Amino acid sequence: MAEMIATGASAVCSFGTAPGTINATSQAACLVEGKPAATIQDAQPANITPFGMCTSLLNPQVAAATAAAMGVLTPQPCMLVPAGTWTPMKPGVLLGGQPCLTRDSTLMCSNGGGMISITVPGQMKAVIS
Repeated sequence: MAEMIATGASAVCSFGTAPGTINATSQAACLVEGKPAATIQDAQPANITPFGMCTSLLNPQVAAATAAAMGVLTPQPCMLVPAGTWTPMKPGVLLGGQPCLTRDSTLMCSNGGGMISITVPGQMKAVIS
């Protein structure tokens, strides 16, 4: 069983230093606890707040700053560049024709290679089995 994700959910990036917040904008017909439920299309920078500072050397800005600091890791502001959509774990449950986003879904960032995962679903009532 997995919880549906709604606006206000928290997510983390494996290379970020702070949690981000999810804002569901891909559909408005399905509400959970009065908030829009998210789909796998809610994967753009407008849907997810930055994860603080990026610590990945695969991020060109972090690599350049680290090189300038003679090899001392120098984190840079997170600039999310999603590598596609969220990977749905419950693809058969649709909202507005799109698979719904659940707590066990993941998203990759192509700017630093980080894996984004959901830590708090933003609601506690809707569970998908």
